[in-house]
Amino acid sequence: MQTFFIIAILALGFLVTFQIAKASEYVSVIRGEEQSRRQSNKINAFLLLMFLIVGLIGVYYCNEKLAGKILHYGNPSSDHGVLVDRMLIITLWVTFIVFVLTQACLFWFSFKYQESENRKPYYFPHDNKLELLWTTVPAVVLTVMVGFGIFYWFKITGDAPKDAMVVEVTGSQFKWEFRYPGKDGILGKKYYKEINDAKSNPLGQLWDDPANQDDVYGTTELHLVVNRPVKMVIGAKDVIHDVGLAHFRMKMDAVPGTPTTMWFTPTKTTKQMRDELQDPEFVYEISCDQMCGKGHYSMRGTIVVETQEEYDTWLITQKPQYLTANPSKDPNAVKAPAAGAPADSTGKTGTDTVKAVASAMH
Repeated sequence: MQTFFIIAILALGFLVTFQIAKASEYVSVIRGEEQSRRQSNKINAFLLLMFLIVGLIGVYYCNEKLAGKILHYGNPSSDHGVLVDRMLIITLWVTFIVFVLTQACLFWFSFKYQESENRKPYYFPHDNKLELLWTTVPAVVLTVMVGFGIFYWFKITGDAPKDAMVVEVTGSQFKWEFRYPGKDGILGKKYYKEINDAKSNPLGQLWDDPANQDDVYGTTELHLVVNRPVKMVIGAKDVIHDVGLAHFRMKMDAVPGTPTTMWFTPTKTTKQMRDELQDPEFVYEISCDQMCGKGHYSMRGTIVVETQEEYDTWLITQKPQYLTANPSKDPNAVKAPAAGAPADSTGKTGTDTVKAVASAMH
């Protein structure tokens, strides 16, 4: 029924438009085609001028009305973000000036040079100076802008500083997974055929690789250190995703089978941003900026930017994924003795020992 009504409304709209066109044609015949055309030309010229004025006012009003719902200039939270914002501001100013000039000329000329019996049109087929002007100037400006873009792009995707921390970010429908190297600072090798959630190996880590034995895995939060460069090694398990870091002004595709990288330095902790924005609920987000399926909208994660001390404290509380997948290798794992087991040499039963270890962990 809904489809029927939509078709009926479209048909009715077409019919009304057709009748208006026919009525206009009849009026032209009655009043004279020449006079009707001049009158229509005059009305259209006035409407175009009004469209220019109302349109510019509308653009300004929308910008002021929605200013609180968009990212503001001046608050990027990374070193590269400052450069990206600067490039964006320059681009917007250049395009704004060109837009206003060209649109003002377009609509004003339509009004000022409307058809008149007292003016004869002047036609010129070619003008070398004009052609040179409107070809050379845009080409030079665009070349400079593109040059800055390429420079920033290679800076973001180039080699990270030697002291940069490394984090692996993996996307899958519809979540983000993170892996941090342990004390060795090296991410262990992995192989997609080893991925097995049932065996606590969601990333396919190769447990024979010693570098894997201290790697930490997580899905809820991505922890970063303020004022320390971070290199992200990005991948995907299923389809193409995109790591979107709006507050850092960064983004990079996550491609299955083809790791991508980017690096930046966070410059503000989560707490600093909360104070700056006066929003106690603020959190940095990692989003998927590439349509990846019906659950795309929900593919979001939280980023915690903290001091080095806070990060170190958090890291030592995390259990390496190697020990989760291989509990028998965990030196802190305590097996409860069988029922009726004798007490140890200290006079404590096996149950007492388990309680003591658990108390110490807490």
